[in-house]
Amino acid sequence: MAATASLALAAALLSLAGLSRGSPQDGLPSRDFPPGFMFGAATAAFQIEGAWNLSGKGENIWDRWTHQHPEWVADGSNADVACDSFHRFKEDVQALVDTGVTMFHWDLPQPLQDLGGWTNPVVADYFEDYARILFRHFGDRVKYWITINEPASIIESYANSRLGAPGLDEHGVADYQASHTLLKAHAKAYHLYDKYFRKTQKGRVSITLNSAWHEPRTNSQEDRQAAERARQFYFGYWAHPIYSKIGDYPAVMKERIMRNSLAEGRFRSRLPEFSPQWVKFIRGTADFFAYNHYTTRYAASGTQGEIPSLQRDSGVIRSYDPKWPSSASSWLKVVPWGLRKMLNWIKKEYGNLPLLITENGFSDHGGLHDKDRINYFVSYLQELLKAIYIDKCNVFGYTAWSLVDNFEWARGYTEKFGIYQVNFTDPNRARIPKDSAQALRKIIKHRALVPNLLQGEMPEPRVVLVT
Repeated sequence: MAATASLALAAALLSLAGLSRGSPQDGLPSRDFPPGFMFGAATAAFQIEGAWNLSGKGENIWDRWTHQHPEWVADGSNADVACDSFHRFKEDVQALVDTGVTMFHWDLPQPLQDLGGWTNPVVADYFEDYARILFRHFGDRVKYWITINEPASIIESYANSRLGAPGLDEHGVADYQASHTLLKAHAKAYHLYDKYFRKTQKGRVSITLNSAWHEPRTNSQEDRQAAERARQFYFGYWAHPIYSKIGDYPAVMKERIMRNSLAEGRFRSRLPEFSPQWVKFIRGTADFFAYNHYTTRYAASGTQGEIPSLQRDSGVIRSYDPKWPSSASSWLKVVPWGLRKMLNWIKKEYGNLPLLITENGFSDHGGLHDKDRINYFVSYLQELLKAIYIDKCNVFGYTAWSLVDNFEWARGYTEKFGIYQVNFTDPNRARIPKDSAQALRKIIKHRALVPNLLQGEMPEPRVVLVT
C-alpha cells in the first residue's frame, strides 16, 4: 500500500495570490474569485500511473477486474500503462504548484478484497494503519487530506459487477455493509490525525462525497418528497453521519430499509446499525466539506431497481431532461444551475462549513479544441460565483477533473476528461495542452471569468425523459 502512496492519488490545488477586478455580467455580482480562492486539477493513481506490477506494487482490485474481465471495459483496455505517470510524474507535477493527497481512490489491494474488502470491518483497522504511514511520511508537507474519495461510487461495484471492481452482485446488502466500514475507516483516520498529528502538522482532514443535484420532476408533493429522499439516499447516506448535529444515517433511510427488509422476510434491516458510541465517533469527523459535482437528475416518486437494492429502497425514479446538453458520458448532462442548488442544500442541511469542490469536469471523445469543455467550466463557475456572492456559500476552492486524459474505469479510454491530451498509442505518452488548459490558465492568472471565455448560461428546460 505504501508503494502507491508516493503519488497518493494527487488532487492538486493551485493557490495563487492577488485579485483581478471585473464588472458584473450574466447576473453575476462579480466575475472575480474571492481572495485566496484555490484552483487546481485532479488525477487518481490507478487512472494515470500504470506500472501495475513494478517496484513492489501489489495487485489491486482494478488490476484483477480488468485482467479477468476485459469484456466489461468499453474498449477492452486496462490501466497497466495508462498515462505512464509512474515514470513521467515530473511532467505532470510540472503543471502543479501545491499538492494535496487523497488516501483512497478505489484501488483496494487485492489481498484485502480476498478478506471481503470493505464488507469486512477489519479493513477499517488496516486503513487506519495505512493512514498513519501517510501522515508520518507526508504530513510535514500535506495540509489538506482526503481520506476516501466517493464512497457512493465505491459501493456501486459491490452491487453490480459490470460497474467495476471488485465486481460483486450483492445489491442491497454488500453495498450497505461496505458503506458501514468506509465510514468507520474515515472516522478512524480522522481521529488518528487529530490525536497524534494535528498539533505539529497543522493540516485539515475530510472525506470527498459526490452526488448529482436531484430536482423534482414535477411540482407535485410526491415528487418533491422523492427529490428529498434522493438527496438523502444518494448523499445524506454519508454526509448525515459526519456533518449533521445528530449523526447516524438519515432517518428516512433507516425507516424505509427496515420496512423493506422485514417485508422480504428478514429479521433485521439490511442497513447495518451504528451503536451510540460509533455515532458519536463518526459525527464531526471533517474539518471542511469536500464535494464532487458533475450533473443533475430529475427525481419522481416510484419504484425502480432490483429487489433488494438501494435504488428500490429509495422509492425514487431518476431521469434526465432530453434538452440538457450531453457529454461523451451517458450519465453526464450539462446542467450548471444544479451546482448552485446543491451548494445551497448542503449549506441549509449541514451548516456553512468551508467547502472545496474536489472534482468538476466534462467528457468528450478527444481533440485539442475542446470548446464544449470550456463552456462547461465557465458555466459551472458562473453558478459557483452566484453561490458565493449571492447565497453566501462558503466555497474556498475549485478542482477541475482531470489534469490529463486517463483510464476512465469501466469506460476505458473511450471518454476523455483531461485538459491535457495524452496519446495512448504513443509509447512516450506525450502530454499536449488542450484549449481548455489555456482557458483555465487564463482564469487562474486573472482570478476571474474573463469576458472572452463566457459562452452564456444554460437554459432550465422542464421536458422530462425517463430513462
